[in-house]
Amino acid sequence: MTVTNSLSANINNFLHQKVSIAPLIIFRIIFGALLLFGALRFVSKGWVEQLYILPNYHFGYLGFEWVEKLPGNWMYLPFVLMILSSIFIIIGYYYRISATLFFLSFTYVELIDKSYYLNHYYFVSLMCFIMIWLPANRYFSLDATRNKTIEVSHIPQWTIRIIQFQLGVVYLFAGLAKINPDWLIEGQPLGTWLQAHHNIPIIGTFLQEKWMAVSFSWAGCIYDLLIVFFLLAAKTRKFAYFVVVVFHLITWLLFPIGVFPWVMIFSTLIFFSPQFHEKLLNRIQQLFKKNKQFIYSPSSETNFLPKRLVNSVLAVFILFQVLIPFRYALYPGNLYWTEEGYRFSWRVMLMHKEGHAVFYMKDIKTGRESEINNAKFLTRTQEDQMATQPDMILQYAQILKEYYNGQLLHYGDQQFLIENPSIHADIYVSLNNRLSQKFVDKRHDLTSFEYNLKHRTWLEPFKE
Repeated sequence: MTVTNSLSANINNFLHQKVSIAPLIIFRIIFGALLLFGALRFVSKGWVEQLYILPNYHFGYLGFEWVEKLPGNWMYLPFVLMILSSIFIIIGYYYRISATLFFLSFTYVELIDKSYYLNHYYFVSLMCFIMIWLPANRYFSLDATRNKTIEVSHIPQWTIRIIQFQLGVVYLFAGLAKINPDWLIEGQPLGTWLQAHHNIPIIGTFLQEKWMAVSFSWAGCIYDLLIVFFLLAAKTRKFAYFVVVVFHLITWLLFPIGVFPWVMIFSTLIFFSPQFHEKLLNRIQQLFKKNKQFIYSPSSETNFLPKRLVNSVLAVFILFQVLIPFRYALYPGNLYWTEEGYRFSWRVMLMHKEGHAVFYMKDIKTGRESEINNAKFLTRTQEDQMATQPDMILQYAQILKEYYNGQLLHYGDQQFLIENPSIHADIYVSLNNRLSQKFVDKRHDLTSFEYNLKHRTWLEPFKE
């Protein structure tokens, strides 16, 4: 047997070895509950109206600009679908359709406007996509109750490992990204954010000190780099999970990052042993069927998909998950300044940017110039995000050009028809508590630059 064949055999054995389905069932219930909570929370806080119905303009992702919001209150429809499909995921009712419906509804909403991009939204989309292909309804589900022939006790190991892998990607790349001078030496941006907690009794004073910000930064980096390995090892798993809970509770208390800490706290239970999940599943089952116990049934061992197909798809998926965070290396300059390759790279809480952007519309024929009131076009959140993100700056320039092109403007007693105006901006940005420096120079007509993946040479260089 050649080395290649031996490696292939070992990979097959690892991926397709039969393991208990209990961890996947518990994950389905817990993750479905988190999805339900998140959707209800979003609606209850009025964010559907605030972020999607009221704004007149939105910033789509490159290649997905065609994704537009639904008119008026129809924008609540995808959230209704999320709520219903998450309930069906929890109870395992038409599970695969429900998982697909949640993935499409959630991802559709996220694609409308990148002003609201968060790493954990990206994580939810990826995890929902993964769940579509997992046999998470093959036990303790309404699907299995309606059709006993699909019920199994054991499944291929890859169905559990792919979830662990995705969680590992989040942690490991977040840790690697923290290995930079701002984070480890300057304690930024944590130092800036901790200033807001000066009024906390006893510890508030210490949170103002640089040594505390640096200590927090080092702890976060070490945690992200190592936690998955400690969760994978049976001897250290319980202690590691305790650290997971403490770490995410602290971040939840100190920083406004929504439900992300709770998603990670509960999702990492997938690292616990099958026996742990079987006991938990039995307790849950007792609430519904007192005599029902999880029992291993060898006759139920089933291959759900061809091994070669599974191996190929997993290889492609894993390759993309590994390469996408490194795409920033294709661009010159400071990543946090240009943000070329920043999104979808698990750079969690690594950057604090503040920008001041003044835009101008210039009538090419007359040379007349007018300063633009950004609040007329954008919400406060959109304006704050746009002022520091180059791709959004270009998109906003196009919005302004389309708005003013063909309009009659009044200068005293005279009227001028604006035709093919140019859009300029004078923008200053502060990165991680540094002094503001020029980001975009007014000399550029921003509408002359294409919105694409090429390096943005029109940005002013970053000065340390």
